[in-house]
Amino acid sequence: MAPGLVFLIGLMVYVFLYPSINGDTYDIQLFQLSDETIRSAKTVEDPIKTELERNRVAAEISPSYQFSDELAGNQAAIIESLFGYIIEVKNTAKEKKGKAPGMAAMIADLRENLRLMETSESGLRLSDETMRNLLLLPDERLLNVQKELQNAVENRLSEPLREEAVPEVQNSIEQEIRENENIPASVLPAAASIARFAIKPNEVVDEELTEAQMEQAKASVEPTRILQGQVLVQEGQVIDREVYRQLELAGMTEEQQNFKPPIGLLLFVFIAMGLLMLITKRSSAKEPEKITQLLVLGTVIAVSLALMKIISLVSGNFEVNIAFLFPTALAGMIIRMLTNERYAVFASFFTAVSAGVMLHGNYAEMVEMDIVLYMLVGGITGIYLIERDDQRARLLQASLVVAAVNILYVGFYLLMGQSQYDWEEISFYFSAALVSGLASGALTIGMLPFLESMFGKLSAMRLIELSNPNHPLLKKILMEAPGTYHHSVMVANLADASCEAIGANGLLARVGCYYHDIGKTKMPQFFIENQMNIPNPHDSIPPDTSRDIILAHGKQGGDILRKHKMPKEIVDIAMQHHGTSLLKFFHHKAKEGNRDVDEALYRYTGPKPQTKEIAVVSIADSVEAAVRSLKDPTSEKIKNLVDAIVEDKLKDGQFDECDITMKELKTVKKVMCETLNGTFHTRIEYPK
Repeated sequence: MAPGLVFLIGLMVYVFLYPSINGDTYDIQLFQLSDETIRSAKTVEDPIKTELERNRVAAEISPSYQFSDELAGNQAAIIESLFGYIIEVKNTAKEKKGKAPGMAAMIADLRENLRLMETSESGLRLSDETMRNLLLLPDERLLNVQKELQNAVENRLSEPLREEAVPEVQNSIEQEIRENENIPASVLPAAASIARFAIKPNEVVDEELTEAQMEQAKASVEPTRILQGQVLVQEGQVIDREVYRQLELAGMTEEQQNFKPPIGLLLFVFIAMGLLMLITKRSSAKEPEKITQLLVLGTVIAVSLALMKIISLVSGNFEVNIAFLFPTALAGMIIRMLTNERYAVFASFFTAVSAGVMLHGNYAEMVEMDIVLYMLVGGITGIYLIERDDQRARLLQASLVVAAVNILYVGFYLLMGQSQYDWEEISFYFSAALVSGLASGALTIGMLPFLESMFGKLSAMRLIELSNPNHPLLKKILMEAPGTYHHSVMVANLADASCEAIGANGLLARVGCYYHDIGKTKMPQFFIENQMNIPNPHDSIPPDTSRDIILAHGKQGGDILRKHKMPKEIVDIAMQHHGTSLLKFFHHKAKEGNRDVDEALYRYTGPKPQTKEIAVVSIADSVEAAVRSLKDPTSEKIKNLVDAIVEDKLKDGQFDECDITMKELKTVKKVMCETLNGTFHTRIEYPK
């Protein structure tokens, strides 16, 4: 039963929270006019704009250059090789005997040797005429020209030279060559061409380093984001492709389905219900009590979520966050009063997170942690300020402390936030914190009676109300059976003190004692405590008639209490305080006339006490009546009497169905003896 109830609570919570996790979507079409101003419901990255911005930044990075100090020597070596080819061709032609060297053949051989230089990217272009002039020049003069060119090129390439400056340097070196008097005029065109060919850039782009710098620049660019609350389209604006793309990124078109928030909510509910199931499983309460506790928890959570829903629906009409008006300690305080501390703490955590989901601002995060912490601080404060037996005045005091804690949190919230607030907003938030705390106590007091009635829960406040002497049933006992009323008060004192000593509910025992003998009001004169100055009516009737009258008062009391809608715990005390014990006096009287009388006919119908409180009331009821009959009650007589009564009930099995222990019974006997000794202490005899 409990797992099924936990599942239903989880389902209810999921249904409540689901609308809050789905952002607004719009039925929009390309190139239509927008019917309203649309703002982004969340912050998302715009990958296209991010990439464009990164490319722009990368394009602005200046290339990194690397200087080659070896290029000057390499180019000088190329010049040396070129002149070496010229001299080689000349020497080869001279070695051919029998024939005069032909110029055309020499030019052809030289061009073949220079083919690689001619076919390069900035190839050396020498005409047949310039080659002829070079071949006609004596070797010594050729070597002088070579040296002049090498010196000029090495001088120019000793300084950094980039690609874009090469034409300027080529023109400059050509001018220098043409003005060089050491170079014959016949080979000046060839020398100028060779010099221009030898000028190459010696400072080139370092592709790897430049690429690394560009990547670093890209990485330093923050992603371009569409921010929560950012206006995506104004009312009346045309929805172009760019606007539509941004709306799609924000997940605000009806065609889009985002499954992540529902799955995330499902995980949250699963975790919460798993924790609730663990708390329920480890509870020491019996199964029916666990069911009641879960029903109380589920109802209070439902009321809290409904209140959050109302606040969320009207929050759009305000410029400030009215979520701070929510009574932070409401759920925790009610559940603490009706169940236990574990359920109360769970309810506080759960409602805090739920509030963070349902009460976030229009363009806030999916879970607003400011509200979660606000709810959590107030809720936990309320739980640990109250106890189950607290009165209404105590609840009001606790709500004032909750309000103070709320105000302190609001101060933290305002001081830590990055936003600027005017005095009106500051006044509102502090006022809301005060209202939240006071409303927690007021709503708790207002809702408790309804919840107690709905689930049959008996809170301390309800017990205190029932203990009021002006209660109609207590007045009935006082007026119709005054002896019984006095007896009930005495039993209540004994039971209350004893229950408190063993950790049971003393207030429940006290109030239950006030009503436990209300059945005697049916025929009060047949009970000895009410027989004042009248003959005992049992002397004139048979024992079986007396038996029926006495045994009936438990059942009759239960009927009266049920008729007046009294709590089940009070009814149980009236029905069970005698258990199945034997009516010894009238059983003995009946046996005097008939030895074979059935003992079972003279036993109460029970049931036996089911709780510690009823067991203690049973002992206190018997002890008070027995001690009152003592002629001269002394401490020793009282102790022996209490021991005998408890021993008799143990042997009769009256405590077999409750969880009271022998150690606790020993404590009960001790406390009752101390209480009775205080009541029947020896008084000083005053002189006449």
